[in-house]
Amino acid sequence: MKFIVDTQLPPRLARFLESKGHDCIHTTHFEDGHLLQDAEIIVIAVDQNRTIISKDSDFSDYYYLKGSPPKILLLEFGNISNNELIDYFERYLDVVVAAFESGADYVQFSREGIVTN
Repeated sequence: MKFIVDTQLPPRLARFLESKGHDCIHTTHFEDGHLLQDAEIIVIAVDQNRTIISKDSDFSDYYYLKGSPPKILLLEFGNISNNELIDYFERYLDVVVAAFESGADYVQFSREGIVTN
């Protein structure tokens, strides 16, 4: 899959996903990427056919107002260390990918599990 990881998430997550064979970029990949607005991230995701990974509920609002594209993976872990976050991805990445491959456009990922829409 192709992902773009939102600014407030660690670049380490993008590197982890790349190590698992996915095409993944972090917003800091772009010049002044830490300043990218949601609308700019959406344009990149649509243009490059990437799924946005974010913990920003504004992307959920966008999805429910406008639909897909882009595809959204919303992380709802609250306060979590980078190590814990990577551990969750290590355990559930196959489930997340399978959800998108089976047609989901919006997936919520939390400590309680994965919910598709």
